[in-house]
Amino acid sequence: MRDQGIDEKDIAEADLRTRRGVFRAVAFRDPVDGQEHMALVRGEVRGRENVLVRMHSECMTGDIFGATRCECGDQLGAGLDAIVREGAGVLVYLRGHEGRGIGLVAKVRTHILQDDQGLDTVDSATAIGLPVDVRDYGPAARILRHLGVGSVRLMSNNPVKLSALESYGVPVAARVPLLVPVSDDNVRYLTAKRDRLGHDLPQIDVPAAALGDAPVSEVRG
Repeated sequence: MRDQGIDEKDIAEADLRTRRGVFRAVAFRDPVDGQEHMALVRGEVRGRENVLVRMHSECMTGDIFGATRCECGDQLGAGLDAIVREGAGVLVYLRGHEGRGIGLVAKVRTHILQDDQGLDTVDSATAIGLPVDVRDYGPAARILRHLGVGSVRLMSNNPVKLSALESYGVPVAARVPLLVPVSDDNVRYLTAKRDRLGHDLPQIDVPAAALGDAPVSEVRG
């Protein structure tokens, strides 16, 4: 069965002026999950290959309030900065992905278990009877097709995102690591993502000062 596209009546576009400059804000209602998502587009991406792309899962605590337990807010900023440096690219902000898809209330409940019982981000979810990750990246694939993106260089440390996007028919030419410094607040979370969820996070074993601002190399698919 062919993956359905986004109806034009469910899309609105306008310029969005930000501290990083002007993006084209493409708000859309996905036909499958019913959520309203947002793509921020910089430069010309239609008909292009190897477009720099970030699929960013909603994280209210990290993205809005600057929580240091996770690296989400830092990755959001770093992804936008990379797109600005590139001169063209897309950041797809995926709503309904809070807590890897379990929701905000459940996510905060897992924080209690992490703080009081020392459980990690994986065991704290399963301890309350919830799955570890139920995110769907179909909306990102649909908006990328709508934007006319041919193939992407995906900013992610999570190999699952690559295979998920390709399963929806969007070719991934390379993975671009998006690493943030390790701190006392996020080291347990990052270590669990590396050891339990298979994320590629080499900076866990590297002093933060050694990371500096050196460019990261791309991992070809």
